[in-house]
Amino acid sequence: MDSEFEVPRELSGLQKKRAQYHPELPPCLQVSASPSSSILGITVRVEFGDSTTCADPSSANVIGRAFPHTFGQPLAHFLRATAKVPDAQIITEHPPMRVGVLFCGRQSPGGHNVVWGLYKAIKIRNSDSVLLGFVGGTEGLFTQKTLEITDEVLATYKNQGGYDLLGRTVDQIRTTEQVNAAMIACNDLRLDGLVIIGGVTSNSDAAQLAETFAEAKCPTKVVGVPVTLNGDLKNQFVETNVGFDTVCRVNSQLISNVCMDAQSAEKYYYFIRLMGRKVSHVALECALQSHPNMLILGEEVALSKLTLFDITKQICDAVQARAEKEKYHGVVLIPEGLIESIPELYALLQEIHGLHNQGILTDKISSRLSPWASALFEFLPPFIRKQLLLHPESDDSAQLSQIETEKLLAQLVEKEMNRRMEECIYKGKTFDVICHVFGYQARGSLPSKFDCDYAYVLGHICYHILAAGLNGYMATATNLKHPVNKWRCGAAPLTAMMTVKRYSRGPGAVPVGKPAIHHATVDLKGKAYELLSQKAPSFLMDDLYRNPGPLQFEGPGADAKTYTLAVEDQDYMGRMKKLQEYLDKVKSMVKPGCSQEVVKAALSSMASVTEVLSVMTTPSFGGHQPL
Repeated sequence: MDSEFEVPRELSGLQKKRAQYHPELPPCLQVSASPSSSILGITVRVEFGDSTTCADPSSANVIGRAFPHTFGQPLAHFLRATAKVPDAQIITEHPPMRVGVLFCGRQSPGGHNVVWGLYKAIKIRNSDSVLLGFVGGTEGLFTQKTLEITDEVLATYKNQGGYDLLGRTVDQIRTTEQVNAAMIACNDLRLDGLVIIGGVTSNSDAAQLAETFAEAKCPTKVVGVPVTLNGDLKNQFVETNVGFDTVCRVNSQLISNVCMDAQSAEKYYYFIRLMGRKVSHVALECALQSHPNMLILGEEVALSKLTLFDITKQICDAVQARAEKEKYHGVVLIPEGLIESIPELYALLQEIHGLHNQGILTDKISSRLSPWASALFEFLPPFIRKQLLLHPESDDSAQLSQIETEKLLAQLVEKEMNRRMEECIYKGKTFDVICHVFGYQARGSLPSKFDCDYAYVLGHICYHILAAGLNGYMATATNLKHPVNKWRCGAAPLTAMMTVKRYSRGPGAVPVGKPAIHHATVDLKGKAYELLSQKAPSFLMDDLYRNPGPLQFEGPGADAKTYTLAVEDQDYMGRMKKLQEYLDKVKSMVKPGCSQEVVKAALSSMASVTEVLSVMTTPSFGGHQPL
């Protein structure tokens, strides 16, 4: 079916320049241009590791029962043409392939390059292959509304922002009706593969779809791609997400501009809410890039169980401390998920959502709240009450982008500072505040050079996954803080990224949960958080504002990586491969007929290692509780 989306866009000079940029590929994905090595050039080489499990051992049985066809599949590593790996699967035949692709979730800079990379990989190996884009995301999938991707269609979308090549709509494939509609579409369109571009929720849906397809013997293989501006699809296999780099850079420049304005006028505080859903990854990275005076980190609030009063006091104390140094300006960053990190507000939201689920009309909910919830609800300003009553999202979370947490805190801080002034506790100037929300300004931006490269590479990996006949996998690239030619490309089963979140519906109830890929929160033991903690006192008092400037596509700064990627040591896939090499060496050295001393040394070492790993993998290690 044709689509109005195929109409070429009018591009500015910069957009035209960006459309000419061709991302680099790691050696394992490169195709030889030499006619004498045409077969070698299009070969896909894949090495399979051991079968996978999940990070939380107590969840393995639950996930295995829910996903019997797709749990425990091996890791896949894609190899360069010259790699000498005896057990590698070598794929030289590339019959015509029909693949569908759709955007699912909030638009994220770089999404178009996933489509471009996938298209390029498909066509270079067989020009008769077809890539169909589903117009309108999941709704387009259900109704089989497609657009055939061609060079002409892609011409004005290469390295461009937004999702307007195909668009997006309902962003879920969850109900029985939706899953059946997706299967019917894949069968009717004779698809060999379906690539779902999205974040945490979208890839959880992709995992369920892959399992259902396997159960029904549907030939379509499902592949997920980690694309989300929130940066919360992080685990041992995924170092960062497409779009996160761009969004943080654009937001950081905006924040820095505000910091400069604050320091110039010396009379305003700016409260800035940053898009990022439940977690604070965007806020943390932007703080490291721009050096605002304060960051209210949602994960810190949740860990310390800080109340709304605690947070208000914390900000007021900072304002008063700065006033004692004759500083009456400042910038405070607030992640949009903060509202769900404050214990009493989270409990209130849960009660409201429970009433929504019971079918209670919105204008009747306030009268049905419990006494404590009603008291808190009435304490809040009218605009916040109205926003808290909004229907929850499809994942049962609050509509965080619509809740003006920054205005709530601004009002409470202003009220407290006025009280302190009246009681002569605070003797500085009147507290003046201006509120901003940054998110929409960034998510449609031209993607950074990193996001262009990363997305294009993931698109190519999607083809490799499908060529290897894999179902229920996510395209992965690791070692990302290094240049592209050092990146490691592979695929990890979606089920290996799952956990089971346990919750009880009442006192004494048995904890229950459903396997899913969950949002990764900011690691309060990680190096990025440690870096912020070290700098926070000087950020607060010394106005060390830093302006990273606008996105750079060439020259100095173009190849810079986010702090949260650069400071962490995350090459999990590389370490797994190295571990396998060591295990293979042990097997080759310790064979029947080797010396008694070698056997004793191996036994002693292996016993020690096994004992340590047994402790680390028990369900209670790290705070996990078994079902």
